[in-house]
Amino acid sequence: MSDPIVFGFPYSTFVHIVRLILTHKGAAYTFRDLETEMGKPSHLALHPFNRVPVLQHDDFSVYETSAIATYIDETFENPPLQPKNAHDRARMHQWMSSVNSYYYTYMIYHVTHERLVFPRLGIASDEKVVAHALPKVETGLAVAERELAHGKNFLLGDELSIADFYLLPATFAFSLTAEGQSMYPKFPAFCRWRERMDNLPATQKVRAVVQRLPIEHAREWANSHRPKY
Repeated sequence: MSDPIVFGFPYSTFVHIVRLILTHKGAAYTFRDLETEMGKPSHLALHPFNRVPVLQHDDFSVYETSAIATYIDETFENPPLQPKNAHDRARMHQWMSSVNSYYYTYMIYHVTHERLVFPRLGIASDEKVVAHALPKVETGLAVAERELAHGKNFLLGDELSIADFYLLPATFAFSLTAEGQSMYPKFPAFCRWRERMDNLPATQKVRAVVQRLPIEHAREWANSHRPKY
């Protein structure tokens, strides 16, 4: 069995999730940068919905981060990142879905794009997009705070799970914005979780190799799928 290949672009939140999980597992993999191919036939052949990441493992290819994350955990067994208890697994999937629907949407798609991605391309921020998102980000942080406020080390308890790696990249990117830096100190249990996650060897290793360059293909996002308010 050969090493898996991760297709994506380096700054992608969801690519980070996959790279974190593979690195935590100690699984060797190859990263294939699609930055110059995004939306072109070679990319759409891998992911027909024009997104990333994609995982290729021998003759098996799969897209959608939740599917990739669980595949990695079940293929590279140690250390396991899915609880054995059905209730805890349901909570894990609840967190993963919440990241897809709420945390990523407002932290990244709304605020981080407007504060970091577009300005690096010379595109002015849309303050209405940011203003719409901030109360929803605060709601998400309050939810995480409640889960972590009772002495939990991680989102599901004392054991690290896919849920933690799923939430981490969005919350890291948001921390680079002025809004994140202002908002996070209001949530001390969440901040302790972030510090715990930031100190993991996998986190430090992945962040050390990711260059924070402008996302050139994001120029089209300002017209194609920027939120309108």
